[in-house]
Amino acid sequence: MFAEERHQKIAELVSAQGRVGVNELAELFAITQETVRRDLAALEESELLRRVHGGAVALDRLTRTELSLTERQSQRLDEKQRIATAAMALIPHAPTASVLLDSGTTTAALAERLSAWAPAKAGDELLVITNSLPTAASLSTNTHLLLDIVGGRVRGLTSAVVGARATEQLGALRPDIAFIGANGIHADFGLSTPDPVEAATKTAMVRAARQVVVLADASKLGTETLVRFATLEEIDTLITTSEPSPELASALASAGVDVVIA
Repeated sequence: MFAEERHQKIAELVSAQGRVGVNELAELFAITQETVRRDLAALEESELLRRVHGGAVALDRLTRTELSLTERQSQRLDEKQRIATAAMALIPHAPTASVLLDSGTTTAALAERLSAWAPAKAGDELLVITNSLPTAASLSTNTHLLLDIVGGRVRGLTSAVVGARATEQLGALRPDIAFIGANGIHADFGLSTPDPVEAATKTAMVRAARQVVVLADASKLGTETLVRFATLEEIDTLITTSEPSPELASALASAGVDVVIA
């Protein structure tokens, strides 16, 4: 196999799997580890991957990589809908209840379901608190809901309200349940997101709620991004779309996290 053809196949593997190892590639192509390292160096120079200890990762796995809300809205639609269906089962049925909705496209799928919410009994109330401008807009048409939006600075990339004013407001709240999004969920690093200011807002949400439910599709499992906003011990439930790796599953079990596969 020519080097160019091998490079193309390595790039395809990294794109499909997110990460490849030197040993794995050496066995796959029957070449030496030194040849693999030279291949990875050439591919990194062409900006097709990034070398890390023991292998390489796709560029979209870099710790600061973050797609815009518009770009993410068209991705993994079926998984997000399955997660939203499972999350709806956790919405409290009570005369008075409160939920906190984080920003993001997976939590937005839950918001779509809540836009059709109606009380099971006359007089029941559900207060929804959110820091997401799109979520607030979609829920504002449902007259059955009580709706509060957190104030502060709007981050353009995610349309999330963040900053000191937002975290201060969240610190004075105790909602019954918070539905939180994450860019990465890792056995050692916990829950993370690329932006420090948005991470601080997510931390405030996690600490505010009586119950914390993380909504994350399978692509987020085993991933680390730049800023940790919560440890696994700080969450109660993870709703995702495939079984976590053995390492992550063990860490979640040790932390007492209920895992729901949607």
